[in-house]
Order: sequence, then C-alpha cells, then structure tokens
Amino acid sequence: MSSSQGDPRALSQAASDSNPQPSDPFDNPCETAATCSTPEAQVLPVSDEVSPSSTSSFEMLDMESVPPPYQEVQPHWFFCRRADDSTSWHPFSREDSDKLENASITAKDEEGDIVVAVDGERYDVHVKQRKRYAVYWEQGPTEVRRCTWFFKGDKDTRFMPYPEDFSTSLEEAYMIAVTLDEWKRKLDFPTGETVILHNPKLMMHYQPIGFQDDWVSSPSEQTRPCTVKRGVDNIFVEIPDGEPEKIDHLVFMVHGIGPACDLRFRSIIQCVNDFRSASLSLLTTHYKRAQQDGQVGRVEFLPVNWHSALHGDATGVDEDIQRITLPSISRLRHFTNDTLLDLFFYNSPTYCQTIVDTVASEINRLHTLFKQRHPEFEGEVSVTGHSLGSLILFDLLTNQRTGSRPREGVFSGEPSSPNSDSLEQSLTRIGLQQYLSTLQAEKLDLESLALCQDSDLRDLGIPLGPRKKILNHIKRRWLPEDCKPPAENQAQEVPPVSSDGNQSSGLTSQDPHFHRAQSITSAVDYEYFDVGIGQVSIDYPQLAFHPQTFFAFGSPIGMFLTVRGLKRIDPNYSFPTCKSFYNIYHPYDPVAYRIEPMIVSEVDLEPMLIPHHKGRKRMHLGMSLGLNHLLLSDPD
Repeated sequence: MSSSQGDPRALSQAASDSNPQPSDPFDNPCETAATCSTPEAQVLPVSDEVSPSSTSSFEMLDMESVPPPYQEVQPHWFFCRRADDSTSWHPFSREDSDKLENASITAKDEEGDIVVAVDGERYDVHVKQRKRYAVYWEQGPTEVRRCTWFFKGDKDTRFMPYPEDFSTSLEEAYMIAVTLDEWKRKLDFPTGETVILHNPKLMMHYQPIGFQDDWVSSPSEQTRPCTVKRGVDNIFVEIPDGEPEKIDHLVFMVHGIGPACDLRFRSIIQCVNDFRSASLSLLTTHYKRAQQDGQVGRVEFLPVNWHSALHGDATGVDEDIQRITLPSISRLRHFTNDTLLDLFFYNSPTYCQTIVDTVASEINRLHTLFKQRHPEFEGEVSVTGHSLGSLILFDLLTNQRTGSRPREGVFSGEPSSPNSDSLEQSLTRIGLQQYLSTLQAEKLDLESLALCQDSDLRDLGIPLGPRKKILNHIKRRWLPEDCKPPAENQAQEVPPVSSDGNQSSGLTSQDPHFHRAQSITSAVDYEYFDVGIGQVSIDYPQLAFHPQTFFAFGSPIGMFLTVRGLKRIDPNYSFPTCKSFYNIYHPYDPVAYRIEPMIVSEVDLEPMLIPHHKGRKRMHLGMSLGLNHLLLSDPD
C-alpha cells in the first residue's frame, strides 16, 4: 500500500498498519450493498492511498480549485425504537437536539448525570447514560445517540446512525482528507470491514468477504458496499417540528377492552401518540397564525392504562381463567380471555372495583405529575374514553360529588343539620334508644355503624325489626341533603348508599333523571341488595379535578343503560362535575350506540356530521352521495 505525501501523522499511521486489506475489490465504488454492520471495536490506524489528481508541486495547483477548509460536522441526536425484531432510529426535534447537545457539553464538567426533558416533557433523557425514560407511563428505557455519520445498505429504506466512537474515527479520517486534499483513504477495522473515503460525496462501507451471505448468487453481489453519509443534512430524514411549550388543554384517554386499541394491535401509548401528532398537525394547518402570535397553545394527550392492572399478577385472574379454558382453538380462546372477558369483569363486584380504582387513581396520578412538571398550566382538563373506557368514565363521572356536597363519613359540624346528630340522638329519633348501650359496648358510633351490615347487628342480639330501622335510618342519614329520597312510589333521587356506606352506581332507579322500566321478575330485589338496577355496588373514587368535557368514542353507553333497565334520561340531567358530553362514533362501528333517543324519545333526531378537517367528505359518504347522484341523473 502506498502512503500519502506531506502529512507525517498520516505516514506514521500507514507505517503502523501491518495488516492492510487488498484494495482490488474496492476499486469500483459504484456498487451498492445489502446490509452492513456497525463494529463497536476501536478503529485500526488510517491507511492512505495517493490520489491520482494529487501533486506535491504547489505551483501546479489551480487556486480556484482549492477545497474549502474543514468544518466540524453538526451533530443531531436520535433515539432508538424497537418493535418486535426490528430496530429503527428517529431524530429528536431540532430544539430538543440542541438542548441535548448543550447538556452533553456541560456534562463533561459535571460529576453527576444531567437530565433533559424532551418530547413535550413526556420523556427525560439521562445524557451520560444515553438513555431516554418515559415520565407518565411504564416503558423500558431506550438508547439515545449523538449522531454524525450514517450508513444505508442496498435493501435498507433509511439511513442508520453509526455508534459514536465509530463516527469519531470516521470524522478524524475525514478531517485529514479534507485538510490535505488527499482522498481514497481506507479505514480498516478489526472485524475486517473497510470504509473508503473516495471523495467528499462518495464514501463506501465494505463488508469482509467471509461475512457475506453464503446464498448470494454472483461474486458481484458479495462486494456490494453500504453508502456512507456525513451529517444529518446529507441524508433524507424528516426531523419533527418542536412542540409549543404553551399547553392550553389536557386530555386523559382511557382505552377499552383488551391490551390492543386498534386493528393494527397497537397499544394505548402508540394510539395516543398518533392522536397527539394529528392534533399538532391540525394546530399547524388551521391555527398557524394564532400559534405564531402566541394566542393558542397545544393540547396534551396522556394515556390511562387499566388493562395491565386487571390482568397482572396482583389479581391472579388470568391464571384462574386459564385453568378453566378449553385447550381447543387456543388462539381464539386466548383472544376472548384477553379482550371480551373485560366486559364481564366490569360487571363483577370484585373486578369492577379494581377497574374503577385503577382508572381514577391513574388519572389523579397523571394529573398531579403533570401539574408538577407544568406548574404554569392554567388550562382546562377533559377526559376521553373509547369503547368500555367510555362506560367506565360515564359511571365514574355520574358518581362524582360537587364541592358543595359533604363527603360521606364527614360531619358538617352544624348541630341543626340532620347529618350532625350523635348516635344517641339518631336512636332517639327513631325510638330505639334502648339499644344505645348495646352499640356503645361495641365502641360503635355513627360512622362505624354505617359500615355494619344486617348480620353484624344480628350478632349483637338486635331483633330483625329494630335492626332494619337502624340500617335504613343510617343509610338515609349518610346521604347528602340534596340526595335524600322523597316519599315512596315517587321518582327517587341520586344513587342509594349501600349498607357498607359506599355509594352505588349513579345509574339507578333512585335518580329522577334516569327512568327505569318495570321489572318483569320479582326474583331479584335490587334495592334490598343495594345494587341499583343491575350495576354492582362499589365505592366510586373521586377525581382530583372537575373535567370540562367528556368525549365518548365508539361508546356502548346507550346499550349498557338499556340493559340496566333505563328507558330514558331526563334532558335536564347533567354530570355533577363535568360540563359537557359528546358521543362520537363512526356509523360502521359495531359496538357504538346512540344516546340521544334516550333523552328525546319523541323526536327522531339525525346525528350531527363532524366536518372533515380538510374540507372534503369522508370516503364512504362521498361514494354514497356519488352513487345516489348517478342513479338520480340516469333514470335508465
């Protein structure tokens, strides 16, 4: 191998290269490659070849052909995304990349790690670890890389970044080639791979012959190199725009049955990411001027996952179901157990409580964390539910308490209020003061008495009649003033309170806004069991905020209300803490149902058509109108 002229460092490097690779297979730089690996090992010394156009005579050089001086490559930061067996690298926005680059420079002088919030502060990057961690949901850490050099094989669809140490070696060789204007420089690696810098615009990465696929058909295919590019500006990659810092609205999205949320079997996190991207796109196309003027900010969407909590090891329900599952048609049965059974779980007292508690606690946790990371946020908060998730939110919002209502188990402190009576006053009010000593002997007060059941009082020796009166009085006493039921055979007000002091479903016969059909069976006394009209009796937790709007996507709420025995909903009914409700559905969604006919049953109202954001009609509507117009215009 010949050495380059004029650079002592290059000469010493060439002399120290004791195992040069044959240069014959690399004389044709126009061939392309299928795949290339990225060796992590240290690069061997750079070996040089004399460029045919080079000369050692200064007088023979054309001053106009002097190459531009060397300029350091501009780095851009990427993060890795793994899905199944594939790995892809995606760029950060330019704003986030600049923040990471500045932090990496600062980190050299810092002992501890530096954390940088990226992607709308939904992720934190630990700069020294080169790891990206999710903030709001559970997700494994992903690799982060400071990228300057890229490669692409013949069958690759996009450029992949080299490891940082590999890129450093390439950059050093490139700097020498530019400074000395000497190209066709060859870099040999311990793995047998070779990179040749033919000129600033043509650089190739060759695989060793022994690493080639044994099934290739011709010798020419064995030497197809990878294309090498320097800098992110020289490759085709779509760098996302940075998200506006100002957030006007926060939306929590609750998924439906199963772990997958769409026909592509994507998770709730992936679907919410697409929803967020669509929102940012609409903000750019429809409110660009207002966004530039700072009049509007973006909408933040956060996923609420409850399926993993229900099917996790804590409940053990999957193991119990698996023991009774038949071995035949295993895939179909696995799909049924993982998705459709969620509907039955929600109607189970045990697992319904788990689902509702998980949804409410996760929403409250996300809300608290969001406020900590965005203390300047003063916008509104809304909730969105898809499929079963909309029914969960509907029941949860129906059982919220307004700020003026006293909480169950908390006395108001006013002696004139019926809810502030002592145990003695309550027993005297119903003429059963003779049982005061019996209850006091068990250290019972009104709060603990509200948690007792009929069997508990029976064990104390209280007869059937008195204990029924006591339980009925305690049940009414723990209801807020505006929730007490009126006389018998009249429309009852809000949901009853079960014998354990917990409020049952808001969709019960005790709410005057919800009208139940007459039962055709007398086998079940719903009021006796405190389960309303088919909905299980559970303790509905309270949200830490009052939602502005509730969006139901593809919702079966109407069907569930009908199955629970509701005939219609009073038009004057409203959620206690939520101002607006929208039932949004696709006409071909098999699990979506309307709610308007239950509110206004006398008039057949057509659903409102949501205009397309691009101003055109949707495909199925356009085809339907086009065919109708064609049939009407051509009577034959």
